[in-house]
Amino acid sequence: MQGMLQFTMDLFEGLGSTPAPAAAAPPRRSRKKAPAPVPPAAPVSVVAATPLSIEPVDSRPAVPLADTLTLANFAHPQATREVVLGSARVAYEFKRGQRKTIGFLVGAEGLSVRAPRWVTLRDVDAAVREKADWILRKLAETQQRNARVEATRIAWEDGAEFPFLGELVVIRLDPKHGFASVGGTLDPAVEGGGPRTLRLAVAQNAAPSQIRDAAQAWLMRQARKLFIERLDHFAPLLGVSWQKLSLSNAATRWGSASADGSIRLNWRLIHFRLPVIDYVVAHELAHLRVMDHSHRFWETVESVVPDYGVLRQQLKDEAVPRWG
Repeated sequence: MQGMLQFTMDLFEGLGSTPAPAAAAPPRRSRKKAPAPVPPAAPVSVVAATPLSIEPVDSRPAVPLADTLTLANFAHPQATREVVLGSARVAYEFKRGQRKTIGFLVGAEGLSVRAPRWVTLRDVDAAVREKADWILRKLAETQQRNARVEATRIAWEDGAEFPFLGELVVIRLDPKHGFASVGGTLDPAVEGGGPRTLRLAVAQNAAPSQIRDAAQAWLMRQARKLFIERLDHFAPLLGVSWQKLSLSNAATRWGSASADGSIRLNWRLIHFRLPVIDYVVAHELAHLRVMDHSHRFWETVESVVPDYGVLRQQLKDEAVPRWG
């Protein structure tokens, strides 16, 4: 389910208000023959002098022109080509392969372009320019999403917070209890809607990595239990049978399904509300009936999750906590 584009800027000079020639004064009556007309002189722009004694309103230096033309920068870490699109410089990963068309992918790392071996670089550049609006929009959306994700980076310490099933949870280190060998326990909901407390059997002076690992282990146990419940709920509704569940830690994929009935689900889904999780579970189970994303596949998903479109968008838009 993570080179150079070229852009031409037309700079228009001389556009604006051009001084109009002054209107000629009415001629005086005279019996003398009027002299031959003299060609008017070229218009001259006159700038009124400013008294030297007047102080400027803002004495700060003007912004250098170069600074006003600063380009936004989108650089893929494996970039091999670069292009300027509009007000952005885009460095993208370019590869050739066994394919029939030029393909574009905007992921967490930036823009990737794939092209058939016979396509010239000129044609690749033209295709990138043709897709400029889409590319820039997707890169901006991805950058904004990455910024939101970065803002959710968890500081692993007593009092750290993260979402669990769409609700905020706060960590409290409680080394005095073993919590029945499960490493932690979630307190009941608080009156007034405040965050629930996840108590972990970790020492107060534990390293951040120890706190993170304890929280992850607890979340993964909750995820496996819930995923099995939801798989068992939707499989009969779709007329399929799943055989094996594996938890994944993929950076860009929420789930996958194999024809043999094996299902893989990303444990980080446990951060989302239950309806979003249900959409992913139903999505993967639907692949046991239709192993593609055809119209028939989406009809299958819709048969058990009618509002899958809204939930799918939420899955894309909501920032998942960063565990780095």
